[in-house]
Amino acid sequence: MEPAPVPVVLNLLKFGRVLRRAGIDVHPGRLLDVIEALGYVNLAERNEVYHACRSLLVHRHEQLDTFDRAFERFWRTRADDDRALPRREDAHAVVEFDQALAIPDFANSPAESGGTDTDSVVATWSDLGVLADKDFAAFTSSELAEGAAALATLVWSPGDRRTRRWVAGRGPRIDLRRAISDSLRTQGDVVTLRQRTRRVRSRPLVLLCDVSRSMERYTRMLLHFAYAVTDRHRRVEAFVFSTRLTRITRQLRAGRPDAALAAVSRAVPDWSGGTRIGAAIRDFHQHWGRRVMRGGPVVLLISDGWDCGDPAELRAEIARLQRSCHRLVWLSPLIGTTGYEPLTRGLQAALPFVDDFLPARTLSNFADLAVHLNTLA
Repeated sequence: MEPAPVPVVLNLLKFGRVLRRAGIDVHPGRLLDVIEALGYVNLAERNEVYHACRSLLVHRHEQLDTFDRAFERFWRTRADDDRALPRREDAHAVVEFDQALAIPDFANSPAESGGTDTDSVVATWSDLGVLADKDFAAFTSSELAEGAAALATLVWSPGDRRTRRWVAGRGPRIDLRRAISDSLRTQGDVVTLRQRTRRVRSRPLVLLCDVSRSMERYTRMLLHFAYAVTDRHRRVEAFVFSTRLTRITRQLRAGRPDAALAAVSRAVPDWSGGTRIGAAIRDFHQHWGRRVMRGGPVVLLISDGWDCGDPAELRAEIARLQRSCHRLVWLSPLIGTTGYEPLTRGLQAALPFVDDFLPARTLSNFADLAVHLNTLA
């Protein structure tokens, strides 16, 4: 099997967003299935690609017409003939996003977009909308609410892990205890050999979010992200830090988003203070590590990297954090800004121990993060 070209994969992620905007609930796991399936078909044959996508992404008969219209408008080549997909060899002429997709058929209702039919721009979470690639620091109050609603639709699933516990099931080992227990009903004869397998549990998530002064422009949206993750994934532990560490898991589970964020604001004593990332992570290891790092969690550390502490301390604590988790992902709202390079002393000390260094400044960044977490399984 030859894997699908990278440009095709990137456009598939965009196509999934378009389908969700059109009302078809596309799970990231389904997109992974499509990516794998495209390795078995001829990408130069439009019909093969169409049927592969339709069979894996459409769940109900009434969605077929919507899918067909979205597929026709989204997938096209840069050549004059838009009826065939490009060949594998032409990586630069794969697909492009059809700007004509912004038609009433796929536009959000006025209630959802916060406007009327006469609005020239519809603020929706899509590649055509204003919000998809808009920096969180530039969000208005109404856009913050729309962005929070968009984050709430994402699925955060870092996969499953096999535990040490054995349970009944089709597995590689014989369950002698159950076999002997069952033999009591057959006068001591073992009629059926029972099997057992490893118990599987969902992998936990740990959030460590910087709420210092340098992160103030992004704090509210990142807390909405923390609330969305906690609401959709049951095994989440969340912490915020500036000059000290504060656990906010219980506050984020308080009903509505506004109530949860208000509870967080009351619980955190050092909003917009200095930044001591190394000291905060050391505090995390000393007081919470043994409790929340069980089960090989995926750790999401959200910070711009501006640190007032000792770089050597940060290096040691980040190295320890990476050894304790399944994967360490550092999210920075500065990645993607003009001229940005991770040159601060703290980041230079920490990055050798970070598995993924990813942006966290737009809704599109978080949509890509959700897909990335799903691939970790």
